[in-house]
Amino acid sequence: MTSPPTAIHDPRTTPARPDLADIRLRGAVEAARFVAGEPRRVVVPAAPLRRMPRPEAGLETEAVMGDAVAVYEVGDGFAWVQLVRDGYVGYLPAASLGPADPAPTHRVTALRSFLYPAPDMKRPALGHLGLGARITVADTAGDFVRVGDAFVFAAHCAPLDRTVPDYAATAERLVGTPYLWGGRTSLGLDCSGLVQLCLDLAGLPCPRDADQQAGAVGRALPIGFDGLRRGDFVDWRGHTGLMLDADTLIHANGHHMAVAVEPLRRAAERIAANSYGAITGMRRLEA
Repeated sequence: MTSPPTAIHDPRTTPARPDLADIRLRGAVEAARFVAGEPRRVVVPAAPLRRMPRPEAGLETEAVMGDAVAVYEVGDGFAWVQLVRDGYVGYLPAASLGPADPAPTHRVTALRSFLYPAPDMKRPALGHLGLGARITVADTAGDFVRVGDAFVFAAHCAPLDRTVPDYAATAERLVGTPYLWGGRTSLGLDCSGLVQLCLDLAGLPCPRDADQQAGAVGRALPIGFDGLRRGDFVDWRGHTGLMLDADTLIHANGHHMAVAVEPLRRAAERIAANSYGAITGMRRLEA
């Protein structure tokens, strides 16, 4: 599971409420009861994580098939959890969770791939998996792999240790994906969800939100329009994107309501005129 939160407790990543907290936080926070998180795993294509246990509560982020979680409480159809991927805390639908084992062996590398009841593309699909979903491959059947009681086209999957180091190339594949606040799947993405998904496929850990990423991923660069290169990150207050080359930005944004590509200078001018203001930072991941 994730490491205990630091002394400065970010509520987004601190599993603590007045009535209940992670046992690792005993002595660091006040709570009526402390429990150890129960390891579970997401067993549906995608599950909404919400700040409150209500269907109408806003979407904070998404967990996808294969994501590991620590469960602290289950009740009224919701589970209060912490995501192992990035430490995010919130409420998932209880029905979206299953046993922690077996661990995933592969991930989906297609933007989306269908689940079939048999290794036959002519059978009615049961649903779909998105880019980055983690699956446990039991065996193969012709051109398909078996995942539990369903089948996925084998060429749409790859072993977990096969990564895509050029995370900007992954972002380019997602151009046109609709903008979704809290989204982190190929059906809908927000700015930091795009960055996190692309870095995840590159095998690189990444926090969930833009401000968290700005403080944890890469080294700071001088702010300016010269000297940027592919893969560099550009940050605003509450927004982030990455460079495709020295001049071109790709980002999921509410102006286009999609993952879009545009000149950085033009994006910066437009963004400076709205509530995000001027660029606050630029970062680079070293090889």
